[in-house]
Amino acid sequence: MAFRTLDDVDVKSKRVLLRVDLNVPVADGKVTDATRIERVKPTITELSRKGAKVILLAHFGRPKGKVVAEFSLKQIVPTVEKVLGKTVAFAEDCIGEKAKAAVDALKDGDIVLLENTRFHEGEEKNDPAFAKALAENGDIYVNDAFSAAHRAHASTEGLAHVLPAYAGRSMQMELEALEKGLGHPAHPVVAIVGGAKVSTKIDLLNNLIEKVDALIIGGGMANTFLAARGLSVGKSLCEHELGETARAILTKAKTENCSIILPVDAIVAESFEANSPNHRYGIDSIPADGMILDIGENSVERINAAIDDAATLVWNGPLGAFELHPFDAGTVAVAKRVAARTKQKKLTSIAGGGDTVSALHHAGVAADFTYISTAGGAFLEWMEGKPLPGIVALEK
Repeated sequence: MAFRTLDDVDVKSKRVLLRVDLNVPVADGKVTDATRIERVKPTITELSRKGAKVILLAHFGRPKGKVVAEFSLKQIVPTVEKVLGKTVAFAEDCIGEKAKAAVDALKDGDIVLLENTRFHEGEEKNDPAFAKALAENGDIYVNDAFSAAHRAHASTEGLAHVLPAYAGRSMQMELEALEKGLGHPAHPVVAIVGGAKVSTKIDLLNNLIEKVDALIIGGGMANTFLAARGLSVGKSLCEHELGETARAILTKAKTENCSIILPVDAIVAESFEANSPNHRYGIDSIPADGMILDIGENSVERINAAIDDAATLVWNGPLGAFELHPFDAGTVAVAKRVAARTKQKKLTSIAGGGDTVSALHHAGVAADFTYISTAGGAFLEWMEGKPLPGIVALEK
């Protein structure tokens, strides 16, 4: 790999500053989804087992450089202890005397969580002085927070220039999966891009066209492409003002020899609500008062045929209003086909983005994909081909 990992360092008795993502959902002081904590458990456990003094660095919420009680990481400690099955100390600051005292008290294998890095303005400004203050409590820096790697902050990028820097196991898994997805994938490569709007994914589409063999466009954004081709989409969500952009993307795809797969039929309803009366129409006969809420069975067959031909698939965005029954059918059917091909070892499948992950869990197939990224913005920027500051800083 082009990145330094835990295989490249002896951590015994070393103070390891470990950047993790603990920005988890909390209600009434209780963590409601511990997925991100579970993702970093292998790295924390390995470092502790190897005798490191493990010092957790994390942000929580958007306190904008001020100490705000509701954004204290102290409320996360009981869940972190439960997930790890170990005692976790807490320090009421991430720099200065309080942090130093907590770190000095650690024995080999012990773990401490330092207070929210964003309580200091220097964090988001990537202030070298703040990075240096963080580094005073560590001998080694390990970044295991891919989801924050698109931010050039002191604890995600600055520290890597002050201390010897390594990728944690979760970060390593993500980077290896993404390399298989778009870095050096097995061809043919197919990408599925769905979601509501073209405007949020122009960079993504332009980058994918240069890298994949076929691009499947679904969800509300497909309507913009259909309208750009002169088809009526009725009352459907559509960015008519982006017709020129859509046509430019279609033209570029031809130049790059990338097949664009758009819906050929659609499930059309009267209103955007669950169980709204609906009917399947060919894409060239959408009624003027109709609203496209899902792809039809012919579109599903066409997409599944492309999946059957693919060796690698990357997916961002649902193909319809999956949160409303029965307009989840298209997304679920395609997700099940991807999962089946993956289980048969015929496909490497990488998916990411909040709605995508929710849709795959809804379809009951999330565990069957090769890799699912929970990184959100960082995953999207990677798909757009943008360098991620936190990753660049870890390169050998």
